[in-house]
Amino acid sequence: MSLERVVFGFGAHSGIDEIPELLRMAEQADRDGLDLFSLSDHPYIGGRADAYASIGFVLGRTRRLSGFVNVTNLPTRPAPMLARTVTTLSALSGGRVVLGMGAGGIWDRIADMGVPRLSPADAVDLFEEAIVLVKKLSGGGPPVTHQGRHYQVKEIEPAPVAAPPVWTGSVGRRSLAATGRVADGWIPGHAADWLSDRYRESRPIIDEAAAAVGRDPREIRTVFNFPGRITDRPLPATRDRDGRWIGGSADQWAEELTGAVLEHGASGFMLFSPEGGTPDLASLTRWARDIVPAVREAIAKENA
Repeated sequence: MSLERVVFGFGAHSGIDEIPELLRMAEQADRDGLDLFSLSDHPYIGGRADAYASIGFVLGRTRRLSGFVNVTNLPTRPAPMLARTVTTLSALSGGRVVLGMGAGGIWDRIADMGVPRLSPADAVDLFEEAIVLVKKLSGGGPPVTHQGRHYQVKEIEPAPVAAPPVWTGSVGRRSLAATGRVADGWIPGHAADWLSDRYRESRPIIDEAAAAVGRDPREIRTVFNFPGRITDRPLPATRDRDGRWIGGSADQWAEELTGAVLEHGASGFMLFSPEGGTPDLASLTRWARDIVPAVREAIAKENA
């Protein structure tokens, strides 16, 4: 999958009892030319399938679809082992994996897993250090010794496989700045889109932090989790009173997303249901067969 172009995907089922539907939807998305599927990571919920085991299995059943955890519950997945996991998935799948990273959100449940509770500041420090270490342990080269605040490794040989792109779910100012310094992409929290206050206030923090360490902020992609309803007929209004996207017809979706790319620099979109969960199969079909091709065509015409 080329991550230089605008990418389109969907949030997938993660329940043990939803595995048949996950496989059916992923295989259809693969045939229909979508780029990505994502799974949430809540290892403290017994009814959820393990995110990384699930992604590996689905990648083995598909040919072009990439997978990522949206986002990795980092405190329960130590960075050195996470590096081994994602580089192995990349090698097995021909590069069809993205590393989604988060600092950890539901700390009461994370601590219930036996993981030491961290303060918000320490959790962000661990998050940034983990991204750096995963990249150090990828791409070959001499053995790595790393003596950080949260991770210490000694003479560990990197995998001879490049690190996947790292996309974060950063929300707070310190986490956003870390994204600017070390990550490759950003997924705005709370399904905020390009017209939201959250996006307008957050993206400059990423850009400023990137520029401060000599990075080009344009290299850091913004991929939006985008819930909404796909209707048979156009809606009178596609956004509610608060300006949040509701949905609309396939043409209304295509117009909105094309504008997001051309006018606001959006790099990708992950379809979710109006409630923020996995879309139904009919909506996924319309997304892949009607909306996504229309947006791709409109972008290509503009860039021709």
